[in-house]
Amino acid sequence: MPNSPLLQLQGVSRVLAGRQVVDNVNFELDRGSVLGLLGVNGAGKSTTLRMIAGSLMPSAGRVLVDGADRYEQAAEAGRQLGYLPERVPLYAELRVDEYLTFCARLHGLRGPTLKSAVDRALEQCDLGAVRRRLLGNLSKGFQQRTGIAAAIAHAPALIVLDEPASGLDPLQAVKIRALVRELGRESALILSTHQLADVEACCDRVAILHQGRLRHDGALRAGTADNEVIVALESAVDAAKWTTITCVKIAEFDGGVWRVQLAPNATAAQLAEAVVAKGWGLCELRGAVGSLEQIFLRIAGAADVGAADVNVADVNRDEVSAAA
Repeated sequence: MPNSPLLQLQGVSRVLAGRQVVDNVNFELDRGSVLGLLGVNGAGKSTTLRMIAGSLMPSAGRVLVDGADRYEQAAEAGRQLGYLPERVPLYAELRVDEYLTFCARLHGLRGPTLKSAVDRALEQCDLGAVRRRLLGNLSKGFQQRTGIAAAIAHAPALIVLDEPASGLDPLQAVKIRALVRELGRESALILSTHQLADVEACCDRVAILHQGRLRHDGALRAGTADNEVIVALESAVDAAKWTTITCVKIAEFDGGVWRVQLAPNATAAQLAEAVVAKGWGLCELRGAVGSLEQIFLRIAGAADVGAADVNVADVNRDEVSAAA
């Protein structure tokens, strides 16, 4: 399936401890694309990543990696995926090269292929100078880079990184960003983070989860909200009616107007034509503008407590994965 998206989430949901943690999430990711996954504590980011990685089965829906079901064809899908969890599972008593060799062997690499894979991962993550040092003696930055190296040693087509720059100093964080950008040139990559600056520096798309639901999914360009429009109507229309318009992906009522995210390749002109055809009384249609921070705050509801009380870049991590 060479022309299909590398990753597809189809109606993925998960219930943990009787609570709907992830609710009907749908998105796709192509090769050569870097997706920034944002959300406040409890939004469902880590749970979603665990379902993609195969460590947590969805309560409903499907995860497809290069067309293979992540759970029904686990071995085939797993070969395509490299995963760095938020807490890097390192063995302090192993050297860096020993740990990478161990991880690569878990993916079935042997002999010369194994050695070349480890050497390549060491070079990509700039770990050559510490390859023979014990993991327990490394700085946080080198440990994070070792975790990334372990995730990419088998050259996966899909890379999933959960908070790779967590706890790093500014210089280390810059180096991790550069590494993420490099990895994203050839692979599909998901970067989950609370740092908006990391998303803006590394990603070409952004998805925002809130209360387990996907509330925004669009290209990250100047203005960020280029696929979102504001629509004012004469008629009272509920959200369910918007699903009958094929060019609409998500519609939310916000302050007396509708914020509508267009489906991929859809245009505002197509939306206007469809609304007029429905007879809803189109009063206004304009592009939504705003920075990534503004969009995040609007979706997460942080604007309700006042911008002075919120520092989005410093939102703490540790989501509902603890509940699992």
